[in-house]
Amino acid sequence: MTKLAVVLFNLGGPDGPEAVKPFLTNLFSDPAIITLPAIVRLPLARIIASGREETAKANYAIMGGASPLLPETQRQADALLAALSAARPDLETRVFISMRYWKPFADQTAREVAEFAPDELVLLPLYPQFSTTTTASSLKDWARAYRGPGASHAVCCYPTAPGLIEAHARSISQTWLKAGRPDNVRLLFSAHGLPEKVIAGGDPYQAQVEATAQAVAALLPELPDWSVCYQSRVGRLKWIGPSTDDAVRQAAADGKGVLISPIAFVSEHVETLVELDHEYAELAKSLNCAPYLRAPTPTVDGALIDALAAATLEALDRGAAPAPFGTWRCPSAYGKCACKQG
Repeated sequence: MTKLAVVLFNLGGPDGPEAVKPFLTNLFSDPAIITLPAIVRLPLARIIASGREETAKANYAIMGGASPLLPETQRQADALLAALSAARPDLETRVFISMRYWKPFADQTAREVAEFAPDELVLLPLYPQFSTTTTASSLKDWARAYRGPGASHAVCCYPTAPGLIEAHARSISQTWLKAGRPDNVRLLFSAHGLPEKVIAGGDPYQAQVEATAQAVAALLPELPDWSVCYQSRVGRLKWIGPSTDDAVRQAAADGKGVLISPIAFVSEHVETLVELDHEYAELAKSLNCAPYLRAPTPTVDGALIDALAAATLEALDRGAAPAPFGTWRCPSAYGKCACKQG
């Protein structure tokens, strides 16, 4: 049987309080995050990590002291393996996880994949929208680490893949229905933000996030009032906007409640369980912005898992260069992504 290894990529998260500082150090040491020479970047990363350690520990304490991202990703890996095994019983398939900033790191996963000795590898980022700070960084790290056998195929992005869109729309609709179909809510698609200079350099992330949001909104005619916003700003640089907190303030000023969908995330972690469920919820309460509703991430929604399986099998028919799954193609101005037009 042909042996297929599927490698799922995500950022990772600390698995306990003692891991918070090294996790943050790894994050800010990435040249895709801080674009300075290593002689400056690495000491700066340690300084930033030290400064943020206690706040980050407090945030993870809200979730029991650790990030849920790895167990969430393992659930996705198990579901994807079941879907692929059903679709292609002729393949001997294993699904692996490679995290960028905490365990399992690419080096560990690369050794496990090499021991499996696959004939084919599909590299599948769990970032639907491409960014140099996520997908490109993870794929570059994997290329550095992996020296085993197998023909490699990478998926660069899938921002409008039907299964992804269906899963998000279902989560939003179920949240709205459970709340009693309130008619005074604004749907906010909240995504992790980036500095404006990253987008100006050809990163397609913002364009892809907005394409995802528009496709999801098209399935939700009962929620015609919607907008895109961006969360998690750090540092002094100007970031893309509007910010999620400003979007909540605007909704309150307009006499609206909000229903927030974490549109760039496919599993729960600190940005959804702390920022959205606590920080922005408290802001909304202080502004009398009600109701405040939050749609869960898709995680193991069947439509999302089917989309990941389809992306995997489509990638097998392509060469090694990263390519998109689905019909979306970036405008030519966004030259950082392999799906660009022209």
